[in-house]
Amino acid sequence: MPERTIDFGKYGAQGIRGYEALARQLDALADFIATPVTTRRGLMARLHYLTRTPRARAAAHDAGLTVTDRTLKAWLAGTRRPTKRNLARIDNAYRAVRRRNVARYLLARLNRAGRGTRVEIHPLNQSGVRPAHQRVLEFRTLNVRRWEALVAAWSTGDDRALDDAWIEQIVDLGSQWGQYEYVTNIGFAA
Repeated sequence: MPERTIDFGKYGAQGIRGYEALARQLDALADFIATPVTTRRGLMARLHYLTRTPRARAAAHDAGLTVTDRTLKAWLAGTRRPTKRNLARIDNAYRAVRRRNVARYLLARLNRAGRGTRVEIHPLNQSGVRPAHQRVLEFRTLNVRRWEALVAAWSTGDDRALDDAWIEQIVDLGSQWGQYEYVTNIGFAA
């Protein structure tokens, strides 16, 4: 397999790594709380999600929210406000726990009993590249039938494993797989 793109953007191309675009789409399907954690409503929604059961509390602790029960009660009662650092920890813990909770449902939804999901790959933006250096890149579609590695890596937040799993899926594009390592967007209707 040829080496991955080393000098991306050297001639002015713009895009993001394919696995990052895929993670954004999976995050959109996970349906996170839309209200920011900096507002009272967003904070309360996240705290209730993370503390509603002992299992949720354990998952939040595993995800990095390591505060005392007394502090949690004060936050929930509104007598104390978390610091910016703790707000970031709450949001990160919420996202991590939500990803783990949604992963099994999302895997079944994307696999569709072996039929898979059609993925649209939007090529990178070459508007800043001189015409002599532009490549011909088409809008591509690919039917992904094996989502297990992709969803597992996404749910644990393992970017390296998600990148490897993404590259394994786009190898099905034949000799053009390297051209879709960086993309503008990935879309699918699941």
